[in-house]
Amino acid sequence: MDAYPMSYTSPSHRNSSRIYQDLAKFRLSNQACTDVEIQRAVVDLKSKTHTRKYSRTPEICVVGAGLAGLRCADILLQHGFKVTILEARDRIGGRAHQAALPSGHLVDLGPNWIHGTDHNPILDLAKATKTTMHTWGENLRVFGEDGDLLEEGKEISNVMWKIIAKAFKYSAQNGSTIDPNESLKDFFDKNVLEEFPGEGQTAKKKILMQMAELWGAFVGSPFHRQSLKFFWLEECIDGENLFAAGTYKDIIAEIAAPALAAANIELSTKVVQIRSSSDVISISTDSGRTIEFDEVVVTAPLGWLKKNKHVFDPPLSARLYSAIDSIGYGSLEKVYLTFSRAFWLDNPTDQKFTGFIQWLAPQYAMETNPARWNQEVVDLSTLPGLCAHPTLLFYMYGDQSVAMANELASRNSRDERDKYLVEFFKPYISRLPNYNDGSEDCTPISCLATTWVLDEFAGNGSYTTFRTGLLEGDRDIEAMREGLPGRHIWFAGEHTAPFVALGTSTGAYWSGEAVGLRIAEVYEKTANERGLQHDEAATLVGGDSGKEVNIRGFADKGLENWSEL
Repeated sequence: MDAYPMSYTSPSHRNSSRIYQDLAKFRLSNQACTDVEIQRAVVDLKSKTHTRKYSRTPEICVVGAGLAGLRCADILLQHGFKVTILEARDRIGGRAHQAALPSGHLVDLGPNWIHGTDHNPILDLAKATKTTMHTWGENLRVFGEDGDLLEEGKEISNVMWKIIAKAFKYSAQNGSTIDPNESLKDFFDKNVLEEFPGEGQTAKKKILMQMAELWGAFVGSPFHRQSLKFFWLEECIDGENLFAAGTYKDIIAEIAAPALAAANIELSTKVVQIRSSSDVISISTDSGRTIEFDEVVVTAPLGWLKKNKHVFDPPLSARLYSAIDSIGYGSLEKVYLTFSRAFWLDNPTDQKFTGFIQWLAPQYAMETNPARWNQEVVDLSTLPGLCAHPTLLFYMYGDQSVAMANELASRNSRDERDKYLVEFFKPYISRLPNYNDGSEDCTPISCLATTWVLDEFAGNGSYTTFRTGLLEGDRDIEAMREGLPGRHIWFAGEHTAPFVALGTSTGAYWSGEAVGLRIAEVYEKTANERGLQHDEAATLVGGDSGKEVNIRGFADKGLENWSEL
C-alpha cells in the first residue's frame, strides 16, 4: 500500500493483537521469546523445518532482484551460501525504481512512502543513507463535485477516518462472523447515518461517501471491493508515515550492496521453468539454459505468480495455488506533472496551498473523465531543501489506472502522450490558486506516468490487496509464506510479509530476510560477524510507543476520543 496507511492497535493491546503476534512470530523465529502464545507459534514453525546435510557449499537461486530478493541474498551471503540472482529486467530494484525529470530531480515510480516509523528497518536505512524524509502533516484541501473548494473538507475527512478506524477494530474483533461478501463500502453505508443523522446533512453524507472512495489509493482497488472480513490485514506499523523526499535510490543501493559485491547477478534473464526433483532444483531460462541449485527463492510479484503458475514442474500444491488465486493484486499508478514554477503557492497571506489536494467526483470534466473518478495529488514543491521541485504527483488506482495506462499505450509518441495527460488533468489544475489559462507557468513542462498494469514483470499491477469474497485471507498469506521447503521452493515478497507490513517495502524487506534465515536454519549455518538485528518485533509487541490511530501522519488532535471506539 503506497499511500498513507494507518494503525489502530494500542500499545496495551499488542500482546493480544493477532497482527502483532504474527509479526513477533515472523521476526523472532530464530531467537527466544517470553510471550507464551508466541513461543508456541515459534515452536510450531520450527517443527516443520528439517535440517539438510551437505558436503559442499550450498548454492541458492534467488529469482528477482527487488527489495525481497536483494535482502534475502544479503542474509544468505552472511551465512556463507553461494547465491545467484536471476532478474528478468535489465536492472535491479524491481518495483522500487526511479526516473529523472528534465530538471534533474529523481522521482520514485514505485514506493514513495515509509509506512510507520516505529522500529521500521527501511526508516533505519533512510537515516543511514541520509535520505531526506517529509510529512505534510494536516495540510488538506478538498474540492467538491462542482469544482468549488469545500470549507468543511477537513471536518468531513476527519469523520471518514473515524469510520475507517472503527472498521479496523470491527474487522479484527468480528472477522470470523463477517460475511465474506461484505465490503468496506457496506460498513460506511451503515456508519454514515450515525455520523450525520439529520435530514439537513444529506450533502455531508454524500461528500463523506465520495471521500471514502479514496481508500482505493491505499490498496489499489475500489472500496466497494475491499473485504471487510479481512480489513484488519490492512493495518500497518505504528508511527508516522513519511514521504521519501530524497527517493528510495540510496536505500535500494544500501540493500543491494552485499549482493552486488558477492552474489552472481544475471540481468535480462527470464525464468521460464522451475523443476524440482529429489534434492535438485533445475531453473530454465528464456535463453535455453538450465542451471541446477540446492534451493530456489521466488521473489516475483504476486501478480506474476498468478499468471505463471505453469512455470513450476511438478505443479505447486493445491493449497498454494488456492492462496495465489485468492489474494487480490491491486493497481496504483502515478503521474508527475512538472511546471516551470509552483504557481499555486503564490498567496499574499503567506498561507501556502500545499499538502494533499483532492477533487471529488468531478462533474466539470465529463469529456475526459465520464466515470467521475476522484483525483488526489501531493505537492512536491514544498519538500525540504534541494528535494523541492514544482511538481504535482497524482495517484490513480483500479479502473482509472488501467484505463489511463491503456490510453497512454495507444499513443505512439511522447508528444501525444503528454498532450493527453495535460488535457486530462487540466480541469483539476485549473482549480488551484492563481491559475491562468493563458500563462505558460500554468502548463506542465514535463509529464511522467507509470504503467505498472502493463508490466509483466510487475505482475501487471502493484501490490497485495484483500477483496470481497475472500474466505481465508490470513491463511492464504501464511501458505505462501511457508512455501514448499520439502521441495526446496521458497517464496518472498510483499505478499508473504508479516500481516502488519503486507503490501509495503518494509514487508518485502522483512520477507526476504526471513526466508534467508529459514534456509540458514535448515542448513544449520550461522551468520558471519556482521550479525543480524531481531529486536524490532519484541519492542513492537511489548513496547509503549505509538498512537491509537495513525492517519496520513496527522497528529492525533481531534482524534483522542476515538481510541475507545
